[in-house]
Amino acid sequence: MASKYLLQVTAGSSYDATKHQIVPVNSPEIITVESEHVSVSLNVRVQSYRGLPINSPSTSPYFLLPPHSKNNDQYSISFAFTPKSTISANDLLFGNDFDYPIRDRLPPGFNAAFRIVKWLIDPGLEGDVYADQPYLYGPAASSLNVIHFGSKDHKFIGKKIANTMAGLVFTEGGCADGSTIRKAKGIPDSETARKKFFLNDKNRAKWDWEAGREYGCEFFNPYLDFNEFALRLPGFTLPMIKYFDVQSSRNLKDKSDSSKFPIPRRSHRLRYTLKNRANNSVLFVIVFTLYLKEDVDENGTVRECVEHINHGKNNSSSNHITEGYKDKLEITVEDEVD
Repeated sequence: MASKYLLQVTAGSSYDATKHQIVPVNSPEIITVESEHVSVSLNVRVQSYRGLPINSPSTSPYFLLPPHSKNNDQYSISFAFTPKSTISANDLLFGNDFDYPIRDRLPPGFNAAFRIVKWLIDPGLEGDVYADQPYLYGPAASSLNVIHFGSKDHKFIGKKIANTMAGLVFTEGGCADGSTIRKAKGIPDSETARKKFFLNDKNRAKWDWEAGREYGCEFFNPYLDFNEFALRLPGFTLPMIKYFDVQSSRNLKDKSDSSKFPIPRRSHRLRYTLKNRANNSVLFVIVFTLYLKEDVDENGTVRECVEHINHGKNNSSSNHITEGYKDKLEITVEDEVD
C-alpha cells in the first residue's frame, strides 16, 4: 500500500508549511533555517528513499558509517543549532505533535507499541496521543542520540563532517571549549550515560542550552521504516498506512454515505518539532509527508489543491504544551484529504 505514495521532507521555523523549504533527502547539501529564536543547519537521510525531489538518491553514505551500519538505522535527522536565548534543559523539547485529534485513527496495538518504544528506546517518552492536540515530547538533552557541544567562536559546518558525501555527521562529546563546559557540568562523555543523566529532572535543572553556543545533534533509529511506513520493533511490527488509507467518516460531508464511499487520504504527515516549553515558541519543524503518486506530476510538483489542503488553517497552531509533556520518537500520522 505504501508503494502508492512518494515521500517529501520539508523544514522551517514554524508550523506554517507554506514557509517551509524542501529538504534534499540523502544529499550532503545542507539547508539552513533562521528565525528570531535559532540558527539551524540540517541534513535528513532516509534508507530506501522513494520520494521527492525526483531522482533523489535512495540512500546515503551516512548509513555505512558506525554505528548506523551495525544498527541498520532507517533514517536520520542531523542538525547544528545555535539558540539565540538561553533555554533550560527542562524546557527544550524534541518530539512529534499534531494540530488536531488522531485518537480515532490509532491502529490496534498502538498502546503495546508505545510501551515497547518507551522501554527500548527512550524511558523519558511522554505525551498524550488522545488529546485534541496530541503530542509526544521529551527533553532534547535525553532524547537525542548525539549531542556535540560546540564553541561560541566557530561553527560546525565544514569542520566536523566525517564524510563529505554524507553531510553533517556529529560525534558525542565536544570541541575543546565545549568539552570543558560539559565536564564542568558533570555531563557524562558517552551517549548512554548522558541520556540517563538527563532523564533526571534535577540534573536538567542545573544545565542550560546556552545562547550563542552551537550544538551538533543527531536523531536516528532502525525502527521507523519510511519505505513501508511501518514501525518495526523486536518481535512487533505495526503497519501504519493500512489504518490511515481511507478518510474517517467524521470528516465526510455526507456521513450517511461514509460506509459506502470511503475517501482515499491524499497525504499522511509526521512532524518533528524542537520547541521551548517555557514560552511555547517553536525553534524549528521538520515534516515528513507522503503524497499519492497521482498527485505528483512528472517534474515532482505536488498538485496545487493538495498543497492547499496541507497548508490549511491549523498549520499555524500554537499547539500548546501541557505540563504532562516529555519526549519524542513516536510514530503517528497527521493526515489530510482532498
